[in-house]
Amino acid sequence: MPIRRLPPGAEYDPNRLLDAIIAKLRLKNDAALSRVLEVAPPVISKIRHNTLPIGATLLLRMHEESEFSIRELRELMVRPDGVAEALPA
Repeated sequence: MPIRRLPPGAEYDPNRLLDAIIAKLRLKNDAALSRVLEVAPPVISKIRHNTLPIGATLLLRMHEESEFSIRELRELMVRPDGVAEALPA
C-alpha cells in the first residue's frame, strides 16, 4: 500500500481537526474532548503539540463521535499553505 504524502504546499496541523471536532460536538475544551473520545487528556495534549500522531484507532473514534467522514477528518488534518479557512459548522 503506498504511503500518502501531503500535497505540495500543505502542512500537517492536527489542531484544525481537534478544534473542528470540539466545535461540532459543542464541547468546552480538550478535557471534554478526551472524555468523549475515551482517551487520557495527555493524549490530546501530545497530539496538539505534534509529539503524538493521530492513529487509525483514534481517527475511527473521531469519525464515530463527530460523524465527519474519514475523508473530511483527513482533510482537516492538513492546512494548505497560506490559506486561512473557516472551520466547518
